[in-house]
Amino acid sequence: MYTALALVPALFLGLILLIVLISGSEQSASASDCTPVDTSDVDPENLPTDSVAGYSGEQLVNAALIVNAGKAMQLSVKGQTIGVMTAIGESSLRVLDRGDKAGPDSRGLFQQRDNGAWGSYEDRMDPTTSATNFFKALQGVEGWESLSPTEAAHKAQRNADPFHYEQYWADAVDVVAAVANVEGLETCLSGNPQLNGEGDDLPWPNSPYCPIGGTCPAGAVSPLGMYNRECTDFALWRLNAMAGATSDPWKFHNSDLQLGNAEEWINAWYRQGWDVGQEPAVGAVAYYAANVGGAGAVGHVAIVSSVNDDGTVTIEEYNGQAPPNDHQYGIRNIQPDEVSAYLYFPGKD
Repeated sequence: MYTALALVPALFLGLILLIVLISGSEQSASASDCTPVDTSDVDPENLPTDSVAGYSGEQLVNAALIVNAGKAMQLSVKGQTIGVMTAIGESSLRVLDRGDKAGPDSRGLFQQRDNGAWGSYEDRMDPTTSATNFFKALQGVEGWESLSPTEAAHKAQRNADPFHYEQYWADAVDVVAAVANVEGLETCLSGNPQLNGEGDDLPWPNSPYCPIGGTCPAGAVSPLGMYNRECTDFALWRLNAMAGATSDPWKFHNSDLQLGNAEEWINAWYRQGWDVGQEPAVGAVAYYAANVGGAGAVGHVAIVSSVNDDGTVTIEEYNGQAPPNDHQYGIRNIQPDEVSAYLYFPGKD
């Protein structure tokens, strides 16, 4: 549909989704039904005495109070963990009576501003009240259960960087698992042990990209031989990461595989003798042929991050939204038969 696509060399171009399919499905049951061994409130007087992910003492007490606030609001364990993650990212789980340069009036565990949205000074300095107010904001985010944790926290907290909290997710999972006595929490929350976490882990998320209808700037080609921040660039990065190659020399490179546009990926799989099928699997490439499932004339590829109990499939992708949100990371649930095929992870052999 966009004649401007002809201006962009076809060898590297991934997807520009012309129709954005936002799923209304809830987060998979495996990501929200993690059940603590003890369903009662966490006792702040009975917490681990050793450090957990570098946090101890007062910090673990504050984490327990955040978890209890989430329980009181009947939030899932994922929601409780998002609360702990946010407090780690804002205050390292300490009740701070100071702000920073960007927000000198910020206070407390969540560094909440004195703008009327977060209550009084006493509210912001109280762990339980400030956590409750954060969770109220989180519940006001439409579809927060289906967002990645950092995106959900960003929309509730309204900070500048939507991926600021991503680096604290693993620590938050460890802390909640320890203070709330939740077994297997990491696997339960991610639903995705093969991918080793979730979120935007592309090493060049701010690199220049080829704008729609514009001229590609200098440096627009990624180290993998794809145009930066296209769907193909992210999918190829994830294949390398799953194979243990997170820097040069890469396991899979466009110059070797001649992957080209997203619509051409299935042919590269056939040439390599790799498996292709119709059943979704964690780590597989969700492949859209041209003009299928909302994809444009060059198709689309994404990575399957989980196969959910409700029958939906969660995919992670780049450039899966229309402007001005193009060339960014996203995660959404789809129906398993929405794609043309699944291209299975080729492994290390």
